[in-house]
Amino acid sequence: MILTDREIKMAIERRSIIIDPSPDESAFASTSVDLTLDPALSEFKSSAIERVVDPSLDTFDHEAALGELTERFSINPKDGYPLQPKRLVLAWTAEYIDLRNDVWLAARVEGKSSLARLGLGIHITAPTIHAGFDGRIRLEVINHGAVPIRLRAGMRICQLVFEQTLGTPDKGYRGRFSGQAVSRTG
Repeated sequence: MILTDREIKMAIERRSIIIDPSPDESAFASTSVDLTLDPALSEFKSSAIERVVDPSLDTFDHEAALGELTERFSINPKDGYPLQPKRLVLAWTAEYIDLRNDVWLAARVEGKSSLARLGLGIHITAPTIHAGFDGRIRLEVINHGAVPIRLRAGMRICQLVFEQTLGTPDKGYRGRFSGQAVSRTG
């Protein structure tokens, strides 16, 4: 069951869902809440094209590989970041999300149709925000379009759709992405 804006607001009030900073009224649609782009981006280095990774190995360390393949920087407040066509960057939401207080809730991060029509995707195949998650949401931002798309810190970049789970999970979210790589304070 998908939560409506009214149910999302009530869950935020009773702290079953924590979104920090709290979204303003204009961030809500009928069944979602918009999240904004953090200034931190990770861009793939040109030398990354020459490397082969094997994520099937038990010893593969995703974060270490991304650390070697990407370079982290902040979006220029004045000029933004022009995401070129066919380019992928890793980004984060400015908002910290905490679903630990209510294991009956999970979420999906989805793109915004207004940005998608320009060719901007915000996840490749990873929309699930598991029950028990806490942290900022890492986004795989890609420009599928024909022209550069200027990204700016604070722009509405995605939306969260909350779903009620059927029962409680045996294990809460303890995955490698809990707390995400960008600190809660920036």
